[in-house]
Amino acid sequence: MKAADRLGAGSSFTNVPRGRSDRGRAKAITQGDVPAYELVRLHLNEVAPTPLNPRRNFGTDEEKSRFGEELRAVQLAACVAVSRETYLGLWPEHSSEIGKADYVLVNGERRYRSADHVGLEALDFVVRNDLASSREDFIDFLLKENLDREDFDLVERARGVQALVAVCAYESEAGAQTRAAERLGKSRAWVTNQLALLILPDDIQEKLSSGELPEREGRLLARHYKAHPDLSSADLMEHLALSRESQARKREDEKELLRAAKSTAVLTAVNNEVPVEEGRGGQSTVLTTVNDSVLPTDDAPTRSVLTAVNTETPPAAPKRDTAGKPASSVSAPPSGPVLPHQDSPAGEATEYAKVLMKELGDDPTEQARTIASALSMPELSELVSALRAHM
Repeated sequence: MKAADRLGAGSSFTNVPRGRSDRGRAKAITQGDVPAYELVRLHLNEVAPTPLNPRRNFGTDEEKSRFGEELRAVQLAACVAVSRETYLGLWPEHSSEIGKADYVLVNGERRYRSADHVGLEALDFVVRNDLASSREDFIDFLLKENLDREDFDLVERARGVQALVAVCAYESEAGAQTRAAERLGKSRAWVTNQLALLILPDDIQEKLSSGELPEREGRLLARHYKAHPDLSSADLMEHLALSRESQARKREDEKELLRAAKSTAVLTAVNNEVPVEEGRGGQSTVLTTVNDSVLPTDDAPTRSVLTAVNTETPPAAPKRDTAGKPASSVSAPPSGPVLPHQDSPAGEATEYAKVLMKELGDDPTEQARTIASALSMPELSELVSALRAHM
C-alpha cells in the first residue's frame, strides 16, 4: 500500500500536494516547498515500539482506556516513526524485537498503547527517517521528547541518559559522558548523578519512580551505596533515616541560635563626655554600646561593652618634658574594647564593624529599630547628627 493511500481525510491533509511525481517531489523538498516528511495513517500492526524507549510506565488500564477514547474522538498530535530499513541500519540486532513491522515507533508510545488498549486500528503518524541519521541523534531525540514530561519518572530519565552515554561510547569511550551532557544541554556532573541512581537496589529505584523518595535523597543513598556496596536496602533506608534526623536537628539548632540572639540581646547606647588629659584640649565624646545578655545559669546579666572614642576638637600641641622634648607616652583610652578609628588598619576596622553589626541586627531596618528602641528622642537626634558628620 502506498503512503498516499494511507492519507487521512481531515484538515491536516488538505495541503498535501496531489499528483506530484517522485522526481517533482524530490525537487520540491530540495527547494523547501514541502517538508521531507508527511502525515500518514498507519495501522497499529504495521508499527512496533522501539526497545530503546526509556519510558516504561504508560499509565494504568483505566488511564489508557480514558486516553484511548479521547484518541477515538480526535488525535491532536501525530506519533513519530521511522522506516524499518532506516532503523535496522542503526540497530540490526533489534530485528527480532520489532518483528515484521514496516515502521518503528519513536515518539507517541503512550498514544500507541492507549489506542491498542481500546481497540483502535490506526493512528496518524509522521515518518521521520531524518531522526535516525545516527545512533546519537536517535537517542537524543528520544530523551528530549521525554525529559520535560511530568510523568517521566527519575529512573526512566536515568535509563535514557544511560542509553545516550552508551551510544556516545559506541564511537569512543573517552569523553562519552561529556558528549552526552553537551547533547542534553546539561553538565557532566548532572549526567554522572543520573547514572548513579541506577546502581541502587531495585526496591529503592521503585521508591524513586513512585516519588516516595526525592532525587536529592536518591543521590545521597547512591553515594553511600557506592562506598559500601555490601549494604542491603534496609541498611540504606536506615542510613537515610539517620541523615534526615541529623539534618532536622541541625536546622533546629540554627533556628534556636537565631531565636536566642534576637530575644536575649538588648543594645543600649550611652553618650559620655569625658575631659581629655591636660595639654590636648577639647573634649572627646565616648559612645558606649552595652549588650546585656542573660545566661541560663546566671541570676544576674553579664555585660559586654563596646566603646568608640570620637575627639570632637583637634588636639593641642603635645606635652613636652622639662628638656623640651615631646613626651614619650600618653594615657590609655578608657577601658573596654574600643572600635577602631577610620585611620586604623582596614582588617581591624572590618572585624569590629562585623561585631557591631551582628549585635545590632541582620539588616539596616532591624539595626535602626534596635538603636531607636534603646535611645530617647534627644539621644537619637544627637546620634543621627553625629553619624551625618562622619558621612
